[in-house]
Amino acid sequence: MGAGRWLPAAVLLLAGCASLPKDVQRPVSAALDHPESTTLGQLIAHKRPDAVRQDRSGFALLASPNMAYAGRLALTEQAGKTLDIQYYAIHVDPTVRSLLRAVRAAARRGVRVRILLDDFNSVGRDAQVMRMAGVPGVQMRMFNPLPGSRGAGLWRTLGSLNDFQRIQHRMHNKLYVADNAWGIIGGRNLGDAYFGTAAGSNFIDMDVLAAGPVVRDISASFDRYWNSSLAYPVASLITPEELKRLRETASPRAATADGGGDDGAATRPAAEAPDLPPALDLAALPLTWAPAGLLVDSPLKLMPADDDTRVEGAVIEGLLSLLSRAQHDVVIVSPYFVPGPQMMALFADLKTRGVRVRVLTNSLASTDALLAQIGYARHREQLLRLGLELYETRARARARLRDTVLGSDSKGTHASLHAKLVIVDGRIISIGSMNLDLRSKLQNSEIALVIRSPALARQAGEQVQAVIDAAAWKVELTPDGALRWQAPPKARPIEVAHDPDTSLWLRFLAKLLAPLTPDEML
Repeated sequence: MGAGRWLPAAVLLLAGCASLPKDVQRPVSAALDHPESTTLGQLIAHKRPDAVRQDRSGFALLASPNMAYAGRLALTEQAGKTLDIQYYAIHVDPTVRSLLRAVRAAARRGVRVRILLDDFNSVGRDAQVMRMAGVPGVQMRMFNPLPGSRGAGLWRTLGSLNDFQRIQHRMHNKLYVADNAWGIIGGRNLGDAYFGTAAGSNFIDMDVLAAGPVVRDISASFDRYWNSSLAYPVASLITPEELKRLRETASPRAATADGGGDDGAATRPAAEAPDLPPALDLAALPLTWAPAGLLVDSPLKLMPADDDTRVEGAVIEGLLSLLSRAQHDVVIVSPYFVPGPQMMALFADLKTRGVRVRVLTNSLASTDALLAQIGYARHREQLLRLGLELYETRARARARLRDTVLGSDSKGTHASLHAKLVIVDGRIISIGSMNLDLRSKLQNSEIALVIRSPALARQAGEQVQAVIDAAAWKVELTPDGALRWQAPPKARPIEVAHDPDTSLWLRFLAKLLAPLTPDEML
């Protein structure tokens, strides 16, 4: 999501003096050594065809909200030894509480659970997820925390502006791994809106379920972040009593949102529980076997080191290298699309070589990050002149989206794109946490799987095309250089001369903020 993108506008407002704890104890731990000995590991061996090499991994796209939830539930329920969970945001709402009940059950049966959460969003009601640290068998750490009260995010952020560079560095990685054997990577955080159960706006997203050797690389990346100096055990940041007081001062809804009892046990009435799918049947799930690699940034990405050097990012650079080798066709899905000079030069080269480039991103009406959309809009005309095909998601197309895999199962009335993937020449697909913007390149840490599989690339491409055909505006330039938005083929023909489905006030606000939002901070 776009949390944190407003920070540049607040820099001059306040500088605080809060500090983080010193001499924090961080016991080192690591992923399971022999995943092949677990039930999940043995399942991989059973599913692997005889003709498939041992260094190949199995994959299945989790495109629909139900599949995404069911996949995570399956890993949680079938984990025998370890469960590693790493996210940018975990929202304390009904869907997450249902999933966390399964996590607590796993801990009770002896599974070691490690939860690593970026600290930025852990305020107000969502701070209550930190109570999971008090569940026996669950360890929880917060990445790059902000000091100060968790009652409201604004004041905590303003109080840390004296350390502005550090608080801009967010852990955007998203992964869910069981027994170092099966794992999920993708664009989804944990929350109602990511699993199609929110009443208002829901996200169009995609994950990939992986099984086999590449999961060991995913687990190694988790260990690197977990054991980082930027990962703080919850107990070093807040006490159970402080969390309880915070819960009691919240609204009645927030007071019960974390699930009730002191150990995090759910007490929410069953009648209020969301209608969620059962766990995915991993034994029956078809897998596509293919070679794959992992791109992952350092947890210290672009943070000053002791010798004043900085660790550069790997994910966006890796993706740009992949794009540079395209021969025929590129499909980019990025909810926040703010190309910098390096990316624009790459697109110019692709045009020269006759490579078709299609981009699906958010519209001004569908985005949840206004400032990122402003950054994209300033490049829109140049991108079109470079020959890119631009498509923007319609915010008010839920009925049409329900007929697509990516938009099925959602119950809300508003759609916002959140999937992050790249398809090159119909044979290589990358899925992960990264947006193609300068924030992912310069500020956030990211993770992405790169899979060489024409079958998976074709499947994902068909699902993206279905969204374009049913629920995306095509942006075009008229001969005199004016922008026009064309309705999708399956909708009533409409041509719009301004950002569609938006009010005059929203368009005015976007123009007003444009000079205050440099690309480097978006």
